[in-house]
Amino acid sequence: MVRVKLLPIVLFFLAFAGSASRAETLNVVGTGDGLELFKIIGTLYQDSNPGVRVLVPPSIGSGGAIAAVGAGRERIGRIARPLTPVEIGSGLVSVPVFDIPSAFYVHPGVGSRSLTGAQLRAIFEGRITNWSAVGGPDLRIRVVRREENDSVFTVLRASIPEFGGVEVTERSKLALTTQDAISSVKENEGAIGFAPYSSATAEQLSVVSLNGIAPTNPKYPAKVRVSLLRRETPPDPAVSAFIRFLGSPEARRAIAASGALPLDK
Repeated sequence: MVRVKLLPIVLFFLAFAGSASRAETLNVVGTGDGLELFKIIGTLYQDSNPGVRVLVPPSIGSGGAIAAVGAGRERIGRIARPLTPVEIGSGLVSVPVFDIPSAFYVHPGVGSRSLTGAQLRAIFEGRITNWSAVGGPDLRIRVVRREENDSVFTVLRASIPEFGGVEVTERSKLALTTQDAISSVKENEGAIGFAPYSSATAEQLSVVSLNGIAPTNPKYPAKVRVSLLRRETPPDPAVSAFIRFLGSPEARRAIAASGALPLDK
C-alpha cells in the first residue's frame, strides 16, 4: 500500500525533472563589453519566459564569439566590433542592440576629475607620472592597458583626436579582459584604465570626464556598439525571440538604467 501511495509523488518528480531537462538554454558568449547588462537582461527574459534559461559566461572576446557561433558550437554571441566581409560571407549576422560609452576610470583614491585628451595621452605614454601634475593628489600614476585590438581602446583612439596613435608606456599593467581591467584599477592605488561605462562600475571606481563631459552625457564622443551575433541559417526561433526582446520597453529601460544607450529598433 505504501508503494501505491508513493507512486503519484514519484511520477510528479519524474515529470518535473523531464520538463526541466527540456528547458531551452541560450548560452550568450563573447565580449566583456556589456557583460553585466546582458546578465540583467537574461534574468528579465527568463522571468517572462519560464521555459528558457539564459547563461552569460565570462568574456571570450568578440573573436571568440565569432569563432564559436561560426563553427556552430554556440547559437548566439555578443560582439563589440563590426563583422568583416569574410565573416558576413560565411553566414554570420550581427544585430546592434546598444551603445556603451568607453570610459576612463581611476582608483577611488584619485577622485573623479576632468582630463583633456592631451593629458590622457601624456599619462598613458608615461610622460605624466604623478596625479599632482593634473590637479590631483601627490600620488604615483599606475597605468592599466589593454591589448591593441581591444574594442574600447580602438574607440578611444578613434574618438579622441589627441589620443589617436597613443603608444602606451611599457611601465604599465596589461589586462586581458574587461573584468581584469576594472579589478586592476580598483586594487592598485593611483591606477587609471579604461573599460565600458556602467553605473555598477561607476559605484566602485571614480570616473574621468573628458574635457568636462561625463560618459553619461549624450555629447560624450567615445562609444562602443554592442551587437548580438547569430547564424543566418538555419532559422533559430529561440535566438530570434531573445534578440527581439532587446527592443522591448522592459529591456530598453534596463539598458538605460545601466548607463548604456538603447538603439532604435
